[in-house]
Amino acid sequence: MYAVFVDGSRQYQVSEGDVVKVDYREAEAGAAIEFAHVVLFANGDDLRIGQPVVEGVRILGDVVDHPSIKVTIQHFRRRKNYRRFKGHRQWYTAVRVKSILLPGQQPPPPASKPETPAASPTPAPSPAAT
Repeated sequence: MYAVFVDGSRQYQVSEGDVVKVDYREAEAGAAIEFAHVVLFANGDDLRIGQPVVEGVRILGDVVDHPSIKVTIQHFRRRKNYRRFKGHRQWYTAVRVKSILLPGQQPPPPASKPETPAASPTPAPSPAAT
């Protein structure tokens, strides 16, 4: 199962569990993000193509990180004493896709970790009187 959605004039093809880098957003790591502009949904024989969007299909994800890429631009002309260095850092938001939901579907409940009972300390055996 995969879907194609539009974000920031770019299209992204994702499946559940994928990590995709989208344009930077003001969101903390672990925050939930929803993409509702889905243009294609495919699941086996079920293919839905939007005109312009597939109604009701949405993609839910969690913010993982805010990575960046540093690009260095160098201009150089030989024998002219001309060198220019510029740098640019582009920020992104890495999002892990949790689920792709069809119209009317609810997101799955968050997986709760089973609680393990705290181990009670056992008293040390007392030395036997001899």
